[in-house]
Amino acid sequence: MADQQLATLGGGCFWCLEAVYLGLRGVVSVTSGYSGGHVANPSYEEVCGKQTGHAEVVQIAFDPAELSYEDLLRVFFTIHDPTTRDRQGNDIGPQYRSIILTHDEAQHATAARVMAEIAAAGIWPDPIMTAVEPLETFWPAESEHDNYFNRNPWSGYCRAVIAPKVLKFRKAFADRLKASAA
Repeated sequence: MADQQLATLGGGCFWCLEAVYLGLRGVVSVTSGYSGGHVANPSYEEVCGKQTGHAEVVQIAFDPAELSYEDLLRVFFTIHDPTTRDRQGNDIGPQYRSIILTHDEAQHATAARVMAEIAAAGIWPDPIMTAVEPLETFWPAESEHDNYFNRNPWSGYCRAVIAPKVLKFRKAFADRLKASAA
């Protein structure tokens, strides 16, 4: 698809973001990976070791004729807590930070505008801590992380952490779901 665009977002565990965005109409694909750090081609174990500087992120290919970058960010700010630094629930460390890695100046401006809109609406009681930085390099994660939630729905982490986020997303954005996710 020639008109496809990319968004790169980190909001805690990449399994959570992947599970949500795979169900959003207009999303073509979601790739889990690492970005924002200083080590080339890091492994999951290295990133979890908190020494690479990378965040767990997803890179989302989407069709802008069906889904705007702005709406993609509104989903992002609904499905994770952007007010905590280096943490999402019990997942603690810099790899779980809230971050938007922009692909161009237009995405940077849109991210700033949506963050201001979310803050002004008072959706979150605390200030938004999400970093907005230009994307330098995206490193795809190991293949065992692909489609993790759908392949492991009965694991404790999936049931306790990911499933509630997916349910919250499906309720909040019922009109935006892919037919397969509805």
